[in-house]
Amino acid sequence: MDTIYNYIAENLKTVRGRIETACAAAGRDPSEVLLMAVSKTQPEEKLAAAVAEGQTLFGENRVQELMQKNSFFRKHGADCHIIGTLQTNKVKYLPDMTGFIQSVDSLKLAREISKQYSKAGRTADILIELNIGDEDSKSGADPDQAEELACAVSELDSVRLRGFMCIPPICEGDLVRRYFSKMYRIYSDIASKKIPGADISVLSMGMSDDFEYAVLEGSTLVRVGRGIFGERIYNTAQG
Repeated sequence: MDTIYNYIAENLKTVRGRIETACAAAGRDPSEVLLMAVSKTQPEEKLAAAVAEGQTLFGENRVQELMQKNSFFRKHGADCHIIGTLQTNKVKYLPDMTGFIQSVDSLKLAREISKQYSKAGRTADILIELNIGDEDSKSGADPDQAEELACAVSELDSVRLRGFMCIPPICEGDLVRRYFSKMYRIYSDIASKKIPGADISVLSMGMSDDFEYAVLEGSTLVRVGRGIFGERIYNTAQG
């Protein structure tokens, strides 16, 4: 445990420092950028090491894995968002486990979230995921339809639109910054329109390989997994 603790503590220190440096370069206050530790496939002993270093925000891709770790997050007073592709038939399991879903890519999914959270007497904070690189291999709504979808989602009960998220194409430097810049323009433009029922203040973009560029382009939440925990641990028994 000591070895794991030291490894993760050092990684967290490094990532936080890099966020601060990027914020300084962009003339931003580091408090404007939240760090999410993406804990998918990682064992609880690693999560515990992160919690011991003050990390309280985590992200999981799969509903099944969140169910397995939910008691851990509750015990430690940590928040966990769903950040992966979400099927409508899995939404019913979420109201008791999380109040924040980042990967809403359609009005159909938003409606199901509204339905299930209404049954539970809760409101879900959601982000609309945009396919900013127009990639066939990735989920996400069409960026050209972002405002229309935002308006439609904001009319639903039991959901509150908080902003947008994206996963850009794999590329480097100036190329990835162009996608982040485009994403920020969409986010800031829609936020400026003060859509009734929405509270748009979250732009979730940037991961282990590119989060500094995302911060430079206006991200308010970066999702870092490998940079904190190391390579993912896959359990084939999970299915």
